[in-house]
Amino acid sequence: MGLLHHVLRTALLGVGLSLVASLSLSGQASTDMASAPTKTALDPTSPELTLSADAWNNTPLGSLDSRVFELALNAASCAVQSGDIAEPQTLTVIDYSRPSTEARMWVFDLQTHELLYNELVAHGEGSGGNLPTRFSNDDNSHRSSLGLFSTGETYNGKNGYSLRLNGLDAGFNDHAMERAIVIHGATYVNETVAKKQGRLGRSWGCPALREGIAHEVIDHVKGSGLVFAYYPDARWLATSKYLGQCHA
Repeated sequence: MGLLHHVLRTALLGVGLSLVASLSLSGQASTDMASAPTKTALDPTSPELTLSADAWNNTPLGSLDSRVFELALNAASCAVQSGDIAEPQTLTVIDYSRPSTEARMWVFDLQTHELLYNELVAHGEGSGGNLPTRFSNDDNSHRSSLGLFSTGETYNGKNGYSLRLNGLDAGFNDHAMERAIVIHGATYVNETVAKKQGRLGRSWGCPALREGIAHEVIDHVKGSGLVFAYYPDARWLATSKYLGQCHA
């Protein structure tokens, strides 16, 4: 089962990257400074916001698959080009093709190209055991959602300090607000729990973090960040507006 999952994951990653091959991420800056375009908050080619994969060649990605990171950058670039979000400051990548016992969430600073965090993150109980395989945009499914989110405001609720997520991927996560899909801390997310039961505890669809780090991470990504939740789901890879040919 592990070998089959690895083969499927690799094959679908290849499909995803072929779908985005025609997407121009960075454009070409004019060498003639007099004719260079004026930079705006929505210009993904500005030095302050570099979303071209080539510009990140020297950035340590830790254990993050470079192909997943490239898909995340493509999606972020498309969101900026299409005007769905202004200049984001951070990009959080969650790779749900990895088991919950691995640190499968990475947070990057889009201006400094720094890897800020690599953390454990829970998935929804409806998505599966240690390795999630089912995802949903539906309320009461208790499943995690795939796709691109923007970070919203913080609040204190039943799970403590939390961060609202706005789903940008129509049909895949755009019910996130209604479902109250948020980033929050949880007692069931830590290495002790993972070792004891062979997986993390599970949420009702929220990407829950360790209690000791959740507040800090939330404060870094709130308000002007993007979250990219990945799994090699063929339908999402083929139809998401942020993957494949970006229609700005």
